[in-house]
Amino acid sequence: MGLHLIGLGMNDEKDITLKGLETIKKCDYVYLESYTSLIDSSLEKLEELYGKEITVANREMVENEKNEILEKAKDKEVALLVKGDIFVATTHMDLVLRAQKLGIKVYYIFNASVFGTAGAIGLELYKYGKTTSIPFGNEHVRAPIDIFEKNYGNGMHTLFLLDLDPANNKFLNISEAAEYLIKHGVDEKLVAIGCSHLGSRAAEVKTRTLKELTKETFEKYPQSLIIPAKDLHFIEEEAINRFK
Repeated sequence: MGLHLIGLGMNDEKDITLKGLETIKKCDYVYLESYTSLIDSSLEKLEELYGKEITVANREMVENEKNEILEKAKDKEVALLVKGDIFVATTHMDLVLRAQKLGIKVYYIFNASVFGTAGAIGLELYKYGKTTSIPFGNEHVRAPIDIFEKNYGNGMHTLFLLDLDPANNKFLNISEAAEYLIKHGVDEKLVAIGCSHLGSRAAEVKTRTLKELTKETFEKYPQSLIIPAKDLHFIEEEAINRFK
């Protein structure tokens, strides 16, 4: 009996770990969290490889105080599959805390996340400051700007995660994010890096100025944007220049 949180990695159904796959096969019920990110695979492919029927779990199902996932985990083995790593989204820790209050045992199987795959860009990971998200409806949203300014002032890189709503096929793109930053006073001449579909062979990375990124098109989702620190190590400079 218990709830198993299982990371699926950054690309498709084949990024599952061996431990994750073994755990899925022994579970009575398997759910796929569908709202914090987007996996590059169909439900049919997941079910074929994992050998289990999978129920898609939307935000309402996971975040409701009382939900079928927790009810079933009281006396059955239940898996919740999460794109990337299991704790990148805070909503999953909320689920863990509620499960434990009900006396449900919770088990973790970790996987790659955007924070690790961003290392392929070439910027030193320990020089990243606080990560922030740019949401939909951001006209009067100031928090991402404040976080960037603090990071940049402290000589740190900033990773912006861009909002998404996979259930409604709605995604904030890099050009919109760049426009938002410029509109709120960020220098349009700053070097920035647009990233789409990190962690896959189809990943697309472009190093441009913020202004140039407002005119760039990226085909895949999810997307993110990075503004490097002002002073870079020469290896960092060489690394990001690969994508010009």
